[in-house]
Amino acid sequence: MKDDAQQQWLQNAQQFQQTMTDTWTNAFASFKNMDLGQAGAKLMAPTVKPPNISFSPEKMQELQQQFIKDATELWNNSLNGGHQLKDRRFSDPAWAANPVAAFTAAAYLLNAKTLAQMAEAVETDDKTRARIRFTVEQLTAAAAPSNFLALNAEAQKKALDTKGESITKGLQNLLKDMQQGHISMTDESLFHVGKNVATTEGAVVFENEFFQLIEYKPLTEKVFEKPFLLVPPSINKFYILDLQPENSVVRYAVAQGHHTFLVSWRNPDKSLAKATWDDYIEKAVIKAITVTQEISGSKTINALGFCVGGTMLGTALAVLAARGEKPVASATFLTSMLDFSDTGVLDLFIDEGFVSYREQEMGKGGLMKGSDLASTFSFLRPNDLVWNYVVGNYLKGETPPPFDLLYWNSDSTNLPGPFYAWYLRNTYLENNLTKPGKATVCGEKIDLNLVDIPVYIYGSREDHIVPINGAYASTQYLPGKKRFVMGASGHIAGVINPPAKKKRCYWVREDGKLPATHDQWMEGAVEHPGSWWTDWSTWLASQAGKEIPAPKTYGKGKHKVIEPAPGRYVLAKA
Repeated sequence: MKDDAQQQWLQNAQQFQQTMTDTWTNAFASFKNMDLGQAGAKLMAPTVKPPNISFSPEKMQELQQQFIKDATELWNNSLNGGHQLKDRRFSDPAWAANPVAAFTAAAYLLNAKTLAQMAEAVETDDKTRARIRFTVEQLTAAAAPSNFLALNAEAQKKALDTKGESITKGLQNLLKDMQQGHISMTDESLFHVGKNVATTEGAVVFENEFFQLIEYKPLTEKVFEKPFLLVPPSINKFYILDLQPENSVVRYAVAQGHHTFLVSWRNPDKSLAKATWDDYIEKAVIKAITVTQEISGSKTINALGFCVGGTMLGTALAVLAARGEKPVASATFLTSMLDFSDTGVLDLFIDEGFVSYREQEMGKGGLMKGSDLASTFSFLRPNDLVWNYVVGNYLKGETPPPFDLLYWNSDSTNLPGPFYAWYLRNTYLENNLTKPGKATVCGEKIDLNLVDIPVYIYGSREDHIVPINGAYASTQYLPGKKRFVMGASGHIAGVINPPAKKKRCYWVREDGKLPATHDQWMEGAVEHPGSWWTDWSTWLASQAGKEIPAPKTYGKGKHKVIEPAPGRYVLAKA
């Protein structure tokens, strides 16, 4: 019996080793034949020409030998007490308790690690290697055994424990998400815009086909004489800046004594299908500046742009400067880019072929669907923002917990095709805003060197949408007095960090020096605990002028109250 068992073990080991060798061979062949033109489906358009990729034979041999060694160790672990599954997707005890599931998970992790190593070993240009890395990440994330009910030990155990109720609930969740057109990341039934998000008191005092302007009710007896205008990204709903009273940027500004206004973008439909970048700059950002001046009676205002809103604000300021106008006394740029030379992971999608494809598709008219934009950003972090919810919602039948930020993230907006096409070419592809006179907007040659006002520039250290180098680069183009601050965390969490939470940290350079690169800036930066909001509040107050009695009513003159905040534009679904 002992000899028979040993012989069976040897046969199984030989079969496993052959399977692993075949897996290696197939993976190598797949890499060599990889069609990057199809990678990412809607996320990537066909490239202009097939990329040239090759592998170092020595590196491939090294990876193959390591793979066989790890595969043999994996097999031995299966015979000698199981596997140490450190990946959180397999952290539930049900995985370790099921030898077959544990082996499947361990084999998957080995294959995923090896494919990632092969992606790094590709000999090609940096952009092609990054695209291969991204494609491998997408494929391995999708292929995880945790994503399939037949292989997910935790989901199977829950189905048995609930006598099938979890499967029934999962199917209900799937049908609901199919009807609403996106995966639920939170319990959306618990949130209502204007009731428990976007609740700062105010009124809509102006509207046109592009935006509504909200004026907020002062919370102090006196306000600074220069009003404060916020320009959120048109790619999202504005209430990321006004989620809850305790984490609202809007309410914080109002409480600090600023007479606060905000642009609430209209969610584009077919009537805006031909709207251009010029339209949004002239008829929205510049118009909002003008109306804020008229209502407040102030010759100059302070303004803030967040993400794409910062790019739009910077463009508008350059247009005004070219006209000899200077209505904005100071500007704040939150996780915004004016220089698009370092766009991080988003650079994967940008080349002449992709941009030309989008221009042909919608450059003359059409809509970039909010659902497509949301999918693109979600798949930048597939395990956290896609498959995590597939497993929880559908395989385990769970309802995701309430989270205001994820509710906002799911409330997508469309973009007009011509606006989107211009933005792609002139920023991500050609970086024209940094080239004096290269871009023409609203009939004016854009030159950021003319935007000579004090600016506060904030970047988040772990931002994957506006990389910290991209945020910092604005310091090299705007000639006015500048203050740069870096906060911890990412694109949203780094920005929405109220002081009362006493979380995270931020960095500043007290010597005020702004060298050529962010790395050089960091050499003299000092870390401070807590929120950067207090630093910004002090800076903004120094730009806001004297204090005057707070207004008792909304609007002024021809600008009457249209409806209470948050207005109806923000309620429109994509």
